[in-house]
Amino acid sequence: MNIPGDLQYTKDHEWIKMDGDVATIGITDFAQGELGDIVYVEIETEGETLSSGDVFGTVEAVKTVSDLFMPVSGEVIEVNSGLESSPESVNSDPYGEGWMVKIKVSGDADDLLSADEYKNEVGG
Repeated sequence: MNIPGDLQYTKDHEWIKMDGDVATIGITDFAQGELGDIVYVEIETEGETLSSGDVFGTVEAVKTVSDLFMPVSGEVIEVNSGLESSPESVNSDPYGEGWMVKIKVSGDADDLLSADEYKNEVGG
C-alpha cells in the first residue's frame, strides 16, 4: 500500500497536497483498492465554496458508489477533466494522474493526518 510521506490524509481516505493556499485532493491508494475498478467519477462542484466534511463529488466503482469529502474548507477551482475519459487513472495512479480537484483553501487543516497516522488508521 502506497502512502506518500509528503501528503496529508483524512479518516475518509482522501489525500491533500498543499501548495501555498492551493491544495490538490484525491483518494488514497487504500481507498481505490477497497473500491475496486473505478468506472466513473462525478464532480460538479467547480466554482463552489465548500466546508470541511462536505461532499464534493462521487466515485463509482463496479460494485459501489462512494462520496468524496472535502478535507478542508475552500473553493473548488479546478476539476481533473481527464477523469471523464479515464476514470481508471484513479486506480492506476491515485496520487498523480488520478487527482480529483484543486481548491483555494480558506480553512485550517488541523484535522488532517500525517502519513504515519494514516498508516495506523488503515492498519498499514
